[in-house]
Amino acid sequence: MKKLVGLLLLLSVSFFLASQTVMAQSYTMYGERMEKNYPTMAGEKLMNGIVNAATGWVELPKTVILTSQRDGAPYGLTVGFLTGLVHTVGRTVLGALDAATFFIPTPPVVYPHYIWQDFDKETTYR
Repeated sequence: MKKLVGLLLLLSVSFFLASQTVMAQSYTMYGERMEKNYPTMAGEKLMNGIVNAATGWVELPKTVILTSQRDGAPYGLTVGFLTGLVHTVGRTVLGALDAATFFIPTPPVVYPHYIWQDFDKETTYR
């Protein structure tokens, strides 16, 4: 009877660990299936968060410039300025949040992932 209980306990632990391995392999990053190991992915999220928190202020002039080019200078200096403030706070806060939770594998919320990528496109959030 003790051997049977021991065997069942061993099988239960094996099934528990196997399901954890499958779930860990199914995490996605940047919309693609994760092909890298977890420490690399966590490091990328940490770096992304630190960079976005530090460069969030660049959203203000970027948004003013893009809105002015698209809709004219008066609109860009008013609405573009207010929108830029929102994007500045959004990128900075979400960057700090990504840096603080780098150990949880989640895709980035801010697109483009860095301020200098696709500089001619307005920032969006997932």
